[in-house]
Amino acid sequence: MLLPRLYPILDTATLERIGISPIDAAEVLLEAGARILQFRHKAHWSRQRFDQAERVSLACRHAGALFVINDRADIALLLNAALHIGQDDLSPTDARRLIGPDGVLGFSTHNEAQFRAAFDEPADYLALGPIFNTGSKANPDPVVGIDDLCRLRKLTDRPLVAIGGITLDNAPAIYKAGADSIAIISALFTGSRLRERAAEWMAL
Repeated sequence: MLLPRLYPILDTATLERIGISPIDAAEVLLEAGARILQFRHKAHWSRQRFDQAERVSLACRHAGALFVINDRADIALLLNAALHIGQDDLSPTDARRLIGPDGVLGFSTHNEAQFRAAFDEPADYLALGPIFNTGSKANPDPVVGIDDLCRLRKLTDRPLVAIGGITLDNAPAIYKAGADSIAIISALFTGSRLRERAAEWMAL
């Protein structure tokens, strides 16, 4: 698959902290040209939260963008969305059994051992990180760094998403190291300037 170069993540905890709804954030990002959005919600899925995800899913469909649900295969199935899972979620093999052969599946890795092990998994793309120190996770994994990103990138032809502490300043080095796409949270949702930030990232 061909991943968009920019992979915005609608992390609900981050959005609540700055007072922006996932629906409003999605509209701004899609208008700016984003062609993939991940909905990441780590807490309880209430009916209201599901309704938000459904509305973002519809907005993505209308914009021709891929909509991704983080962690929850059941929610992804209900919304006909792509699924992204981590090391502590369902295994990629079990997730694939649920979403079927045609569903898009992403898988997070955080070090060389996990990255190499993922080669045998039925994931459409892999994520690697954190590349730099990140504040979007309570207990982040050790930093991977650009050198290891560059080295590990050469081990697989599978699409690779880099994540963790990436900013407008260091993003060019991430692309140069071989990442197909850059996932961002904190560097995008830094306050009320979302429209300007989205335009800056899309220009990059």
